Amino acid sequence: MVESIARVKHIRVTPQKARRVVALIKGKQAQEALAILKFAQQSASEPIYKLVHSAIANAQVKADRDGEFLDEQDLYIKNAFVDEGTTLKRFQPRAQGRAFQIKKRTSHITVVLATPEVAKNEKASK
Repeated sequence: MVESIARVKHIRVTPQKARRVVALIKGKQAQEALAILKFAQQSASEPIYKLVHSAIANAQVKADRDGEFLDEQDLYIKNAFVDEGTTLKRFQPRAQGRAFQIKKRTSHITVVLATPEVAKNEKASK
């Protein structure tokens, strides 16, 4: 009956590259997702690994606060998505006095963890 959210903003990874990594872990068990991210070769996997780990810690704190028992093996990734953050605009000098614009994109990544009971209760209430 626990649901936790973890967000990270302004990560210097393009949203397109981060979405590929997030697609690997959607719907998976949290511990399995950590194992996948640990060995994924994409550079976006490291901040997402830390984010999932933080979401697990958030769930543990929330369960302790509410006086509930939480087994970390029960947690799964209910939702994970990547939004586009601010774009840093830089200029590189080119030939004959011209300037070439470089867009350094950032991402806002959100991970929602839940226990299976939360998902069953939501379906029952609809």
